[in-house]
Amino acid sequence: MMNFNFNVSELIFVMPELFLLAAISCILLFDLYVKEELKKFTYHLSQLALLMSCVLAFNLIGESATIFSGTFVLDTLGSTFKVFIAGFSIIALVYSRHYLSVHGLLRNEYFILALMSILGMLVMVSGHSLLTLYLGLEIMSLSLYALIATARDRAFAIEAALKYFVLGAIASGLLLYGMSMIYGITGNLDIAQIASFASLATLEPQETLILNFGLVFLVIGVAFKLGAVPFHMWVPDVYQGSPTSVTMFLSTVPKIAAVALLVRLLIDGLGDFQHYWADLFMILAVLSIGVGSLVALTQVNIKRMLAYSTISHIGFVLLGFVTGVLEGYGSAIFYVFAYILMSLAAFGSIIVLNRSGFEADQISDFRGLSKHSPWFALIMLAVMLSMAGVPPFIGFYSKLFILQQVVSEGYVILAIIAVIFAVISAYYYLQIIKTMYFDDADKDIVVAAPIDLKVVLSINGALILIIGLMPSYWMNLSVSLFSVS
Repeated sequence: MMNFNFNVSELIFVMPELFLLAAISCILLFDLYVKEELKKFTYHLSQLALLMSCVLAFNLIGESATIFSGTFVLDTLGSTFKVFIAGFSIIALVYSRHYLSVHGLLRNEYFILALMSILGMLVMVSGHSLLTLYLGLEIMSLSLYALIATARDRAFAIEAALKYFVLGAIASGLLLYGMSMIYGITGNLDIAQIASFASLATLEPQETLILNFGLVFLVIGVAFKLGAVPFHMWVPDVYQGSPTSVTMFLSTVPKIAAVALLVRLLIDGLGDFQHYWADLFMILAVLSIGVGSLVALTQVNIKRMLAYSTISHIGFVLLGFVTGVLEGYGSAIFYVFAYILMSLAAFGSIIVLNRSGFEADQISDFRGLSKHSPWFALIMLAVMLSMAGVPPFIGFYSKLFILQQVVSEGYVILAIIAVIFAVISAYYYLQIIKTMYFDDADKDIVVAAPIDLKVVLSINGALILIIGLMPSYWMNLSVSLFSVS
């Protein structure tokens, strides 16, 4: 039985989580008791809460501690992940407010549910126990289930919420089953203790077999959350059926938490079994890149196309973990951050075209965008070229760093397959560019978004190019997260 020792001084290391929890409680009370005309400030309070959590997490970078009897770890990787989670969430909420307001979905519970899911992500990132990791996962997942169903009058949104709930519950169950197998053979919930057990040279064949059995279920659970093939069946339908603001949030920030779950369970906990789970990741990566690239070619709904694009990108992320070296892990982290930056800009470009009664979720809705709004067409152009892997954008270097590590570790055929499918995937990105610049619009395109959305989207698009011009710094930063953690 684990002895839980509590020290008040340890609370300083969980300030981002504690502050966000307190902020959520205060915002709930604020929304409950204030007059109707003041409730519009819920959004601003939510943004302020995220900003403060981001600052608190940033101040903890460089600190290292294992607290709450080993259930919670503070390291540079965790603190950096928290900064990016809060930062990307701020951008996502800026985009979301416009979409929700023009479609009559602006309810304060949206922002509260988003904050709750972010709280779950922060707990996941620093979880150092199977129990803590599962707790964070469920806080995040339950909030996301409700978030998808915020559009209560849309049948597709309710269907998407039910599908995500059922499949997400199955994934959580499989993950929990894998955790129970690991706990059963090691007798520990602590990640460090599990790692010590897995590193023993004297493991019996039965113990190795049970660890591998549990490992398979852990990989399946993580693959579900990431949306890797063949556990991707929820991704296209949920992305298409959910309100665009929810789709954007779902496709971006939770990916950081899912990667953190992967790092804590498989690298920190079962790093000595890397040759086992790397083989599984290799299969998942090839299938994800292949299926995502090919099926996206046939899509006419841009949200569904981006869903399959996400699946393909996740395949590249998994390739980084196949390598088994710090540089490979770092390149995977760099790819995740690059993907989220690109995905936010892609969905932001969709949302900026939204108006009452018009979703702008078809590729054909972008016809002639360059003639009506050259600046936002240029941003979408940068996003699509970056996703296709065209230099000098960030998407090119994220793919390049992954492929360099894959080749350097001897997986040449794997790299060739990835390059072939990357070339194929360029077609559907170029199709959107062709639609914007060479097709005539059926109707006038109106860009009536608020100034804050336009400014944030412009900065978002510029960063795709700016970071692409100095990729080495960010790549080295990503690698350093593992070398010091």
